[in-house]
Amino acid sequence: MTGKTRYQAPALKKGLEIIELLAAASTPLIMSDISVALGRSVSEIFRMLQVLEEHGYIARAEDGYRLTNRLFALGMSQPPIRDLASTALPVMQELARRAGQSCHLGVASGAEMVVIIAIEAPGLSGFAVRVGYRRPLHRSNSGRILLAFQPPESRAAMLEDIRANGGDFDENDLSARLDAVVVAGGANAPSPMLTGITDLSAPILAGDVARAALTMPYVDGPANRATMDECSHLVREAARTIGAEMSPIITAPPRRAQQEEKDT
Repeated sequence: MTGKTRYQAPALKKGLEIIELLAAASTPLIMSDISVALGRSVSEIFRMLQVLEEHGYIARAEDGYRLTNRLFALGMSQPPIRDLASTALPVMQELARRAGQSCHLGVASGAEMVVIIAIEAPGLSGFAVRVGYRRPLHRSNSGRILLAFQPPESRAAMLEDIRANGGDFDENDLSARLDAVVVAGGANAPSPMLTGITDLSAPILAGDVARAALTMPYVDGPANRATMDECSHLVREAARTIGAEMSPIITAPPRRAQQEEKDT
């Protein structure tokens, strides 16, 4: 946070600083580490940690404090995300069954893509991305889908947000790549994290704008139920199904507006 604000809430600020610090940490942090990182006394930190733990936002273990999934659960309870999740879940389960592969749904969160639903591959073995996994938008296939299917002004704002968060990219090269994704209606690309996995991605569209990205991390092997081309087709078909089922929810006017129309 930068600059001066009109109103001050010191206790709230300390709590938010702790949450943001733990969110950025790759491992749990002990109280003294949190105190040093935030430049605050141990007594200040102790009181805030107790309150955050009592309300379920953080949890304590032998190796330190970590975030719980409470904030994630609160975000998922918001109507747009809740409706998206309830609509996408059965379609994704059927996709995983038909393809014999895992799949996940990602949405934009600031300059990152975050996975909000993950369906494991059927059977005894397979690869799956965990819920809550994050990756800079321009560094993942799902993220590039989310960037590509945006109005020009929205895409520009998202790219500026990436830069503000330390993202480095060649704008001309990335823009050309995003435009090609739009023309193709989706994208298949090698996983940026693991060798031998190809991410097959398609947009969940509201009009021409991506609300989410559906991705299958395709693992090749002799026991596969479907080829990569077949799985790519299944992913795009599932994305269109989710988008079509979401359309009435997106376009329906609020109940109050419906009542006003009826009254007039």
